[in-house]
Amino acid sequence: MPLSGFHGVIFGFLVGIKQIIPEQELPFLKIKTKWLPSITLLLSVALSFFTIEATVYLPTIVSGAYVSWIYLRYWQMKPETKLRGDPSEDFAFSTFFPEFLRPVIDPIASIFHRLFCGRSDTSDDGQDYTLGSEPLPGSDSIEASRRRERGARALEERLAAERLAAAAARTAEENV
Repeated sequence: MPLSGFHGVIFGFLVGIKQIIPEQELPFLKIKTKWLPSITLLLSVALSFFTIEATVYLPTIVSGAYVSWIYLRYWQMKPETKLRGDPSEDFAFSTFFPEFLRPVIDPIASIFHRLFCGRSDTSDDGQDYTLGSEPLPGSDSIEASRRRERGARALEERLAAERLAAAAARTAEENV
């Protein structure tokens, strides 16, 4: 029975897409890309209950998704900030699960977080991300979420204005 490790690579790419463009919606599926790794992992687990061949690939799939998340969360070097990893709450391990499961997942994830990475969740966010004695701009999670919301609102308004202008141009052409 041949084995392949590429299934893990594919899931690693899905986790990377979740980090880079989490709010992008796939037009043909009508879901956001932040749910792609979770949905495909759930489908892989469900498929493994029905076929023996799928159970062979399941460890590769799960480890590919988990190892890629660990790399992106804790080890990826960002040259512009000289920080490692993605400490944002939007990329926490519990975000791979639905809201109702997060209270159960968070305590377990924090144990593994301290065990494997040595970072403590009790530290102050502003203290972790400082340049000299000044906190980095945007390192406050509340400020960052406000900026994201403001940016999303501005983008929606811009897209709505473009759609309105395109519709007005079409009706003007039809009337001529």
